[in-house]
Amino acid sequence: MNYRHAYHAGNHTEVFKHPVLVMLLEHLRKKPKPFTVLDTHAGIGLYDLASVEAGKTGEWTEGIARVIGVDIPVAATYLDSVRDLNPDGLAVYPGSPAIIRAMLRDDDRLIACELHPEDATALRRAFRGDRRIAIHARDGYEAIGAFVPPPTRRGLVFIDPPYEARDEFARLADALNTGIAKWPTGIFAAWYPLKDRNGIETLKARYSPDNPPTLVGEFLRAPIDGEALAGSGLLICNPPWGLEEKLAALCEALLPALGVEATGSYAIDWWTTER
Repeated sequence: MNYRHAYHAGNHTEVFKHPVLVMLLEHLRKKPKPFTVLDTHAGIGLYDLASVEAGKTGEWTEGIARVIGVDIPVAATYLDSVRDLNPDGLAVYPGSPAIIRAMLRDDDRLIACELHPEDATALRRAFRGDRRIAIHARDGYEAIGAFVPPPTRRGLVFIDPPYEARDEFARLADALNTGIAKWPTGIFAAWYPLKDRNGIETLKARYSPDNPPTLVGEFLRAPIDGEALAGSGLLICNPPWGLEEKLAALCEALLPALGVEATGSYAIDWWTTER
């Protein structure tokens, strides 16, 4: 599938993955020592919901539009950040680099990678002048091997690919294994779409059983049928303590907020644990 961000900004998968991204950033902010975030497939940063791309799918109307006015305590920071960008009504949606930027402190850093030339240019324009942020027009998977571990030795690798290549899940597994081996104490969070289970089974088979504790959460708005984008998942290596419970609370709140109590479901599993 092609998951170029502009077409899917603010959809049902985004209101699942982005609150979790914020949870991970909130964890890193608990200690005063600086942290670094590597965003491997960053996109353009901020998305116009009235754009041609967003208008072609209209997916945001079944995602952020449904939850923006809902009280979801476990996602409060995320929702407040979206509301702050939209004081006069829902018009724009922040991509992952914009969400991360809003939570950086003075000494924290963001390394944002985007291979698509036009998107990389737009991202540079959006973040020009912010010394905390470095933009690189390069392959996100290659960047993992190049940039970890960061000098801060604390931080997060956020992986949100477009899933255009047939071997995307295999590449993701190999990049995770390589990055985790180089930075075994870092947090790695990888998002994946769910139309069928073929890709995730490939990822699970190639993911090293020797990797640190790894939590996987999936949220589905409808049963998987092999055609529609039913939902998505997040693989999180070295999850903060208590994240499993927060994931469950988020999913429980999203079912009624998105109006999918009858068709939706979620699952949370540990792929690897402490030995």
